[in-house]
Amino acid sequence: MLNISNEVEKILLDRFGKDSILALATTDGTVPYVRSVDAYYADGAFYVLTYALSNKMKQIEANPVVALAGEWFTGHGKGVNLGYFGKPENAETAKKMREVFAAWIDNGHNNFEDVNTCILKIELTDGVLFSHGTRYEI
Repeated sequence: MLNISNEVEKILLDRFGKDSILALATTDGTVPYVRSVDAYYADGAFYVLTYALSNKMKQIEANPVVALAGEWFTGHGKGVNLGYFGKPENAETAKKMREVFAAWIDNGHNNFEDVNTCILKIELTDGVLFSHGTRYEI
């Protein structure tokens, strides 16, 4: 895991420890793809509720290196499919997702009976964060 200073961790949590829209970039061969995702930050990683058979997950399976961009933040990470949202090993993360994404998680868009409803964890490998005129390297 990345060694993130307490100051940077606090900024990341304040800014992204809630439902946040981020740009997520993946590649298919040499072609980049970017889309907006709902995510939240915790402990050096971003978490996304998604679908295992989506193009982004297929692209991450082939090449787990991704890029992220959000409010005064850009970074790179490794995409990891944690698997089915409802499996016991994901209970703590699923509970957090239900809290963070409460405004929309049960709007009918997600099928929690479908084993392809999964959790994407993006483990940060590096990044640049700006806050109040200060640049932080992650």
